[in-house]
Amino acid sequence: MEQPNQTQRVRICDIADELGVSTATVSNVIHGKTKKISDETVGRVQELLEKRQYIPSMAGILLAQNDSRIIGVVINNHEKYEGHVLEDVFIASSLNFLSAEIEAAGYFMMVKTTTAITDIVRFASMWNLEGMVLIGFCEQDFNKLREAMHVPFVVYDGYFKTPGRICNLIVDNFDGGFQAGTYLKQLGHKKALCISDNGICMDLSRYQGFQKGFGAANTDFMQIPMAKTERRIFYGTHLETLKKYTAVFAVSDYYAVDLMQFLQEQEIRIPEDISIIGFDDTPICQQVVPALTSIKQDGAQRARLALKTLAQLKSGEAEGTTITLPVTLVKRKSVKTIE
Repeated sequence: MEQPNQTQRVRICDIADELGVSTATVSNVIHGKTKKISDETVGRVQELLEKRQYIPSMAGILLAQNDSRIIGVVINNHEKYEGHVLEDVFIASSLNFLSAEIEAAGYFMMVKTTTAITDIVRFASMWNLEGMVLIGFCEQDFNKLREAMHVPFVVYDGYFKTPGRICNLIVDNFDGGFQAGTYLKQLGHKKALCISDNGICMDLSRYQGFQKGFGAANTDFMQIPMAKTERRIFYGTHLETLKKYTAVFAVSDYYAVDLMQFLQEQEIRIPEDISIIGFDDTPICQQVVPALTSIKQDGAQRARLALKTLAQLKSGEAEGTTITLPVTLVKRKSVKTIE
């Protein structure tokens, strides 16, 4: 029998002809309707579908079904990432955990980056998504988004007064800052600085917790530029100010490591001259020298909760809620005791 041309799209009838079965049989295997088909025939059809590279065209069939098996992960491509959002250590780590959970649940992950939350509705409709995880949007209009579409979604670190029909998965940002401040105070530090590129949402909560743990009278806040080049110039201009502190709490590991590198280039020793604590406990913490003390949030636990909650939202078993995950201080070598 003549084999189908591999440069052309393989059709169901091509598979059926080659195996000597009906097109209905092939179609039923593709759609998972195999109760009345022998295991041997199902195996033969599936094997040839893969061999003839029919699998890519199966995506269209999945999209046309009520259950596409696709979970969309939408990430805010904020200007601070300077076009490299997927390279950010926290974002990359979150995607890694989500990918593992989505695959384990038998779904496919589709990632989209955008700067406009309004793009999400079109994205969900275009791909017939079964659910979504939204990361990095510090917005007040999630409820408008909820009303605009019926696809269930969960939010990482959303900030809104009431969750309504939205599930918001946050970490205890205030307690994370509190643990960092308390730890530095216990080690004898008298004056500490918190750095962030903004003073709202989760970063504000982390700073407020830090103030509570260390003492508001002895903590200062420094808003740093988002762009790396501008930030380096800023640090150079404020170098003498930085030297006045024995400890710095950065609201992310990225900013903590970035500051460490700048200070070390100025021959300022970590932690002998300045102690530094980050937030997130991403893998980079153990790759820098000295290893970075950080506030750990459990990315694997949040990913598991995201998938579990999406399933509950879809089945109607759950309504919108805010779930706060605990954080813990991980002590490493970037902090010293003040004698």
